Amino acid sequence: MWLYLLIFFIPVFSYLSIDLRRNQHSSFLFLFLLGLSLFVGFSDMFGGYDRYIYGEIFDNIADVTTMRGDYSDSLLYNFYNSEIGYTFLNVLISFFTENRYIFILIVTLIIYACLFISLRKYTENYPLAVILFLGLWFFFTFTYLRQVLGATIVWLGIQYVIERKFLKFLIVFLIGFSMHNSAIIFFPLYFIPIRKYSPRLIVGVMLALLILGITSLPNSLFEVYESSSVVERHAEYNASGGLRIPYVLEAFFFLYLILKNYKIIPTDKSRIVMLNMALVFCGILLLFVRSENGGRLSWYYMIGIISTITSICTYKTNIQNKIPLLLIGLCLFLYLRIYTGWQVYLNLYPYKTFFTNGVRAGDYSWQNYEYNHEYDNDKFCRKAFRFTPNL
Repeated sequence: MWLYLLIFFIPVFSYLSIDLRRNQHSSFLFLFLLGLSLFVGFSDMFGGYDRYIYGEIFDNIADVTTMRGDYSDSLLYNFYNSEIGYTFLNVLISFFTENRYIFILIVTLIIYACLFISLRKYTENYPLAVILFLGLWFFFTFTYLRQVLGATIVWLGIQYVIERKFLKFLIVFLIGFSMHNSAIIFFPLYFIPIRKYSPRLIVGVMLALLILGITSLPNSLFEVYESSSVVERHAEYNASGGLRIPYVLEAFFFLYLILKNYKIIPTDKSRIVMLNMALVFCGILLLFVRSENGGRLSWYYMIGIISTITSICTYKTNIQNKIPLLLIGLCLFLYLRIYTGWQVYLNLYPYKTFFTNGVRAGDYSWQNYEYNHEYDNDKFCRKAFRFTPNL
């Protein structure tokens, strides 16, 4: 656990030790995200069931590539035939490696490269932005690779929302959508008028979404979305039922910060788009308040929360010792809550890379989902690199 606490407190110390209002050293952002990407990418099948599914499907597609077979007979084609971008990415990488660990590493590096671009462009204070990322999303980059990849890709299209260039936005959106069909929820962003809405309207809409979320209708919509992916069709991912209090608390907390400081949020088009994305993020949490995983749809708007909150902390001159410290406390709580929940199955600790052979004792995911036990004793039982691409 101490390793993960160290990761969290590095940006905290960076934030507290330099200018409390503005910290725009892109070198810190680049180096820290690079370190995180390698920490996640080098890990040995951490995070749970999904990684094993991605690994098995990639190994299968790599075998087809090796034998120059028919991709339509592969697991990938059968599972993700509607998500052609992810299919193409698997096939492309399979020409250069046949090893699941290298595949996951490459995808992770792509995710964090896209994340770096968006955080650098849309956030005001990089250490604080990273702290929010750690509390809200970091652990999910271990396992929900397709959806996280889809989200970070569509974020590259935000600039075209701001510039009102629909064709370019559509191209970027379709690439993200082709990685994970749930990215469809990002498409309406282009059509949201770029303006500040009255606080009264915002409160009314949020309450209406919460009331609607308490009914069973949003759950039904989410089940339709889930059916598009073999990973989400697994029984553990279909759970629904009682009210998700953490969704409500998280949405209300961010809404309170935003509305409390609504007047100081800059009115340039970029900040207004980020503000509206933050509001949509909160609205999705409230709408899917009875869904076990419906909140994952809010990920496509998470950059709005990170951008807007860091903007408030930058431009509000009399709260350096209040909101930022409160945010750090909240993010630490969220960070530890996810860690302890996942650690029940030894999904995160003790940390181990794929550079050392063997398996961790008591690893629930390995015991239940490992499909190729040759990896147990030799992580490179399948070639790490094809030095001559298999063309």
